[in-house]
Amino acid sequence: MNPIDRIVHFLNPVAGSRRIMARARAATIMNYDAASRGRRTYGWKAPGTSADAAAYGSRQRLRNLSRDMIRNRPYAARGRDVVVANVVGEGIVPTVTAADEATKRMVEELIAAHLLTPSVDALGEYDLYEMQSIVMSTVFSDGEVLLRRRVRNMRYEPGLALPFRVELLEVDQLDTTVQSWGQNLVEEGVEYGPTGAVEAYHILPEHPGAVRHRRRQESTRVHWSDIIHVRKFDRPGQLRGVPWLAPAMMTLGEISDYQEAQILKQKMAALLAVVVEWDSGSTRPAGAGAGLEELEPGAMVELPEGAKAKFTDPPTVEGYDEFMRRGLSAVATALGVTYESLAGDLKDVNFSSARMGRNEMDRLVRMWQRNLMIGQLGAGLERWFRDGLRMRGLGNLTFGLGWTPPRRILIDPTREIPAMIEEMEAGLSSRQRTQRELGRDPDTIRAERVEDEKKDRDAGLAPVAPAARAYGNLNKGNDDAEDRQ
Repeated sequence: MNPIDRIVHFLNPVAGSRRIMARARAATIMNYDAASRGRRTYGWKAPGTSADAAAYGSRQRLRNLSRDMIRNRPYAARGRDVVVANVVGEGIVPTVTAADEATKRMVEELIAAHLLTPSVDALGEYDLYEMQSIVMSTVFSDGEVLLRRRVRNMRYEPGLALPFRVELLEVDQLDTTVQSWGQNLVEEGVEYGPTGAVEAYHILPEHPGAVRHRRRQESTRVHWSDIIHVRKFDRPGQLRGVPWLAPAMMTLGEISDYQEAQILKQKMAALLAVVVEWDSGSTRPAGAGAGLEELEPGAMVELPEGAKAKFTDPPTVEGYDEFMRRGLSAVATALGVTYESLAGDLKDVNFSSARMGRNEMDRLVRMWQRNLMIGQLGAGLERWFRDGLRMRGLGNLTFGLGWTPPRRILIDPTREIPAMIEEMEAGLSSRQRTQRELGRDPDTIRAERVEDEKKDRDAGLAPVAPAARAYGNLNKGNDDAEDRQ
């Protein structure tokens, strides 16, 4: 019993007994050591905040730190490039399906004339694929990004295929000073309706951190249908995003500080100096130590009587590689990429280890492609695209719009392609599915194959025999010494 228990037990034995029994029951049912409070868990923070409240008031600080790290820390910039290159690559291609070939061709032409040209960008700079890269890069650095639809009058812009453009906005342009709009609550520039769904965004006309402002910073209420808000969801009810570097910022900063210290230590280790010591009471002649400042290999320098040369012992650099590997492995784990892709270090990597690491990373990449670039950006652009067709009087077109992710880089095609062929022959996968997993459009491949065969026949060339079986048996019977190791 603690002192309070003793006092309570002395004054009221019944109440004191209840306190002792309650504490004993709590100690019995508390089976999670991590939930205990003591020396081992000192400093652990575990607030019971909601998903958006966890970063409330901290998003701007996190964004600024994340952007600074990407500007000045090479591994942060490398992490962003790895994520963007694998998720977007050369671009996530829109694919059209329609029962009518004329409809399919018309929609493809409108996509090529509008989405795949700089006409889709409000500034006239980016096409769809460049826009995808910027969106994914911004989601990585800032945690979220906004795309705003700008409806255009085609009488004043006759060159547009569809009457809208897309403006890319950083979330810094959300007006955080607005607190309400009628009965609706506004938090950090986002307006929520009675059901909790987003109804509008309050957007500043220019970035608050711009060098100069051409207009007054008065926000405009923009309906949700004119905004695409791309961010990664991690918890139920979450509507805002946080920078992807947030879990790794502390480690990245410490790695950078350690690296700078080791570089300075290496500079010191490269210094070799000579210290001239004089015996006590000796007289230093003029020009003492002359020649020591320009020592060369094989040089002979005389020292005056009473002086002797002592070489310094510079420090050595040890444990640098192991520390950096462990630290960067933690950063790569936090970002969801492989250590090899983040650090560019392929030491001790064989096919099996590289394949296992890539398999895990590829699952995350496909999840980001599906949830972010297709489920949010692609779905929003499709909605605007169909609205544009209706504005042009083409709303009766019946078609489906899909998205084909970029081609997945194969680690060893001589092993992976035969495995894909065997899956198709065994009925475990279809040819179309395999082609899409490789980032290729089955309809385009089929049309090109028909065109190749026609041109070969017209040129009088013999048909090319299928090489799938031969390719599949290319490495059969060869022992893989690397995998055995």
